[in-house]
Amino acid sequence: MNGPARRRPPVKFAASAPELSDLGLDQLRAYRAALSAEEDKVSYWRRLLHGRVDLLQAQATSEATLSLADLVRVLGDTGSGRSRRALMGIPAPTELPDLPDLDQLTHLWSTDPQDADEATRLIELLRAEGTRLSDYRSALHERIDAATGELIMRYQANPQAALVLLPQE
Repeated sequence: MNGPARRRPPVKFAASAPELSDLGLDQLRAYRAALSAEEDKVSYWRRLLHGRVDLLQAQATSEATLSLADLVRVLGDTGSGRSRRALMGIPAPTELPDLPDLDQLTHLWSTDPQDADEATRLIELLRAEGTRLSDYRSALHERIDAATGELIMRYQANPQAALVLLPQE
């Protein structure tokens, strides 16, 4: 490139989230990390619930016990969860939806329906809990997006602040 280097104008993001403005940069990073860890956990539970529904539906259409090949086909790769960290107490403009009771989810997961009616009822319950998990996950995504936007705005205002994230030699 000949001549002076052209600088792109900075990208503009939405206005800062007021509930995050009082947090220090380290607190904001930790808050976003905690939200991401919580989202990982919720996504894991959603995958488990969806897998259980898929198994129940596959078993309902099968005359015999599902084979290993059937299980591989039905479940596929579910990934793995990560360790959970508690969320920090940051006020938010809206409350998070209720997280389903994990003991209840475990009970639903381990329930073995005795007939087609029980299987249908169990599938409905699992789907309802899956919807609650999806709502909770969506609310987490909104908060993660707000925290990410706040971090980006701060880094644009002070690019040196991002340097602490680089590995030290």
